[in-house]
Amino acid sequence: MSRNQELFDRARGVIPGGVDSPVRAYGSVGGTPRFMVSAQGAYVTDADGRDYVDLVASWGPALLGHAHPAVIEAVVEAARRGLSFGAPTAAETELAEEIRSRVPAAEKIRLVSTGTEATMTAIRLARAATGRDLLVKFAGHYHGHSDGLLAQAGSGLATLALPGSAGVPAPIAAQTLVIGYNDRAAVEELFRAHEGKIAAIITEAAGANMGVVPPAPGFTAFLSDIAHRNGALLISDEVLTGFRSSRSGYAGVLDAAGEHVVPDLIAFGKVIGGGLPVAAVAGRAEIMDLLAPTGPVYQAGTLSGNPVAVAAGLATLTHADDAVYRTLDSVAHTVADAASAALTEAGVPHVVQWAGTLFSIFFGESVVGGVPDYATATSQDADAYGRFFHAMLEAGVSLPPSAFEAWFVTAAHDDAAIARIVDALPAAAEAARGS
Repeated sequence: MSRNQELFDRARGVIPGGVDSPVRAYGSVGGTPRFMVSAQGAYVTDADGRDYVDLVASWGPALLGHAHPAVIEAVVEAARRGLSFGAPTAAETELAEEIRSRVPAAEKIRLVSTGTEATMTAIRLARAATGRDLLVKFAGHYHGHSDGLLAQAGSGLATLALPGSAGVPAPIAAQTLVIGYNDRAAVEELFRAHEGKIAAIITEAAGANMGVVPPAPGFTAFLSDIAHRNGALLISDEVLTGFRSSRSGYAGVLDAAGEHVVPDLIAFGKVIGGGLPVAAVAGRAEIMDLLAPTGPVYQAGTLSGNPVAVAAGLATLTHADDAVYRTLDSVAHTVADAASAALTEAGVPHVVQWAGTLFSIFFGESVVGGVPDYATATSQDADAYGRFFHAMLEAGVSLPPSAFEAWFVTAAHDDAAIARIVDALPAAAEAARGS
């Protein structure tokens, strides 16, 4: 028995499913999860001593590569000063200032620990600011596991083929209106049917929890316009895309395409913690000032703005300069192009979709024309992806263990790492084709 299997069996005795986040259980692809013991640069090493080129990157935060020296140094220095104070630190302000310098719409910022906290707080703020209760979200968009946001939420729920979550009271779920992504007519109909009752639209800046599904051209600007015309707010969830899809997140991708959108509230996470738990809710100053102690909207957290976590995030963003983003873009396109070429050569129908430096590959005849929404994403051939995943894993390449996730490269993916990925692709493509 492998050490990974031993650890998984042991974990299942004390942890539900043997994992602390569902997608880690390999439920979508089958097999035994790899228990990681270390990571360096573009590589991770499992409990059996095998190393893999990593295309998960801790689901985004390892932007510079794992255990980047500057990030480790910042963490060690911060830890030596104390792990937690329960009091303000200057570093919190420095991180907030760095975020605002990249995203001017983030006029004020409140640091929290998780993306779930950030989106939950943004929704509470929107309801307080508008005096309304209803929320519009899109099928396949994941905004954390707070009550009311799990219906057709993509990510781990898509992996497990669950439509929602038990334990959510029906009256709470009823406050969320779920419609198809990129469907303007459906949005317009909701605002007609619930006139004067909708507090906000919440949307991933670009869908990245059902695979990468970007907004159609002009769709995000449309959401901003219809929300504001109807007295509602636009909440942009950049937990995955923020400072990953571009230097300023997916907002920067939209700007580059000539679509300037200023959301009222924004949720950040992942990269701003550099691998440690930091997230943030940000937005217009007058809305953010509704938060206690300035205003009547309560939010608190003992570990919010933890000094060690903030140090990791600040070091990551400080070193994520334009050269890093050029590298991420180059590596991502090299990997995606090579994967697509191998799949084409093997006769495997597929499509590659992008959100800045983020991408994913959908498998199957049903997706070759493009994936605009959750319904199309769930029609893909997940079994083909599972075969592809395991062939790559055997060749020493760790992909996301689900067909419904984005692929993440890092600035540490050098020529040797890319060569290992490229060398593994032809056999993996043949495996995906099956018999």
